[in-house]
Amino acid sequence: MTGQPLARALLALLLLAGCATATGRIENGMFYSVKGYRVTLPPTGWRVDAGQRADLALRGEAQPGGMVVDATCTGRESTRPLDVLENGTSTVGGREAAHSVVRGLAEGRTVTVEALVVRAEPCVHDFLYVAPSEAFDGGRPAFRALVESFALEPRR
Repeated sequence: MTGQPLARALLALLLLAGCATATGRIENGMFYSVKGYRVTLPPTGWRVDAGQRADLALRGEAQPGGMVVDATCTGRESTRPLDVLENGTSTVGGREAAHSVVRGLAEGRTVTVEALVVRAEPCVHDFLYVAPSEAFDGGRPAFRALVESFALEPRR
């Protein structure tokens, strides 16, 4: 599926994510968000990219690419139907998820972006993985494992 504008927007979200602090803690390889969820970090090959606006941002150590996990728990995004946010469906944590994989150009490079959006009231949870297209398959298993580890936790 080709979608240059969407790929650019997702890449911008991933790469230009500001400079606020993370909204959770990491213990024993798990990220616990104060927004009421947890995910398991990839065991190798990825490092936490501190100082991002997203709840959790990871960068590839040995290969180019990055992952973002974020939840929006207020405002209009949390009330939009999933089909407005993305196209296609999947399942994450036993919940319906909008799913999309697109290829496009960003800064003169061909990139591939995988995005999943899950509603778990009162939040909308976003999972993004972006990498140069030639390196995309190398990081995809780690991204899928991260997404599949998603579980709700009591909010703090």
